[in-house]
Amino acid sequence: MENYLNETNILDYSNTSIQKLLEQKEWGNLNTVCKVKAIYNFVGDEIKFGYNVSDYIPASQVLKDGYGQCNTKATLLMTLLRAVGIPNRIHGFTIDKALQKGAITGFWYNLSPKNILHSWVEVWVNDQWYFLEGVIIDKLYLTKLQKQNQDCRTTFCGFGVYTDSFENPPIEWNNNNTFIQNKGINQDFGVFDTPNDFYSKHKQKLNVFKRFVFRNIVRHIMNNNVERIRSGK
Repeated sequence: MENYLNETNILDYSNTSIQKLLEQKEWGNLNTVCKVKAIYNFVGDEIKFGYNVSDYIPASQVLKDGYGQCNTKATLLMTLLRAVGIPNRIHGFTIDKALQKGAITGFWYNLSPKNILHSWVEVWVNDQWYFLEGVIIDKLYLTKLQKQNQDCRTTFCGFGVYTDSFENPPIEWNNNNTFIQNKGINQDFGVFDTPNDFYSKHKQKLNVFKRFVFRNIVRHIMNNNVERIRSGK
C-alpha cells in the first residue's frame, strides 16, 4: 500500500496551499470512512466542474483554479486522500466526445478528438477498492442541468454527463462506487499508481495546434457554457 501513498510533482501534498487546507478542514482527525466522504464531497462540490489548462497540472493548481474535470479532479482527490493516509490509485480510460456535446458545439466540437482521455480514482477502504468517478460534476451544476432537461429520467449524454440514471445518478459516496460519465467509456487502460505513470503512457490526442487552440480558446468557451447552465441561464 505504500506505493498508493507516494507524493509526486502532480500529487503535491507538501505544497503550502494543500497543507493549509488540511489544517483548516481537520480531515486528519476523522476516521477512515469519514475522511474519504468529507474529501470526496469537498472535491465534488467545492471544486466546480470546469476545464483547466491541462490534465497535467499539480493538485495545488487545481485547488487554486477552484474547478476541474475528470482528470484534474482525480489529481486533487488523490492528493488530499494520500495526505491523510488513504491509499488510492488512478484508473485510465478514454471516453467518447459525445459526452461533451453542449459544453462544446459546432466547429469546436468537430475539431475535438473522438476519444478523450478520462480517469477515475480508486480508493482502498475496509479491504476493498471503491471507484470514485461521481466526483466530477458538482451538485449545483447537475441540479441545473436536470432542471433544463426535466423530461429525461434515464439515459442522458452531453454537457459532461453520460449516465443511465440521469434523474438520480450514483454520485453520493457511502461505501459504494460512484459514477457520472462511465457510460461514455470506450477504452480501458487499466490502473496506475500515480497520474505521472498514467500520463507517461497515455496523452490527449491533440497536435500542437489543437493543444494551443484548446488552452487559449476552446476551454474558455466550454467553461462559459458550463457556467451558464450552473447559473440557470
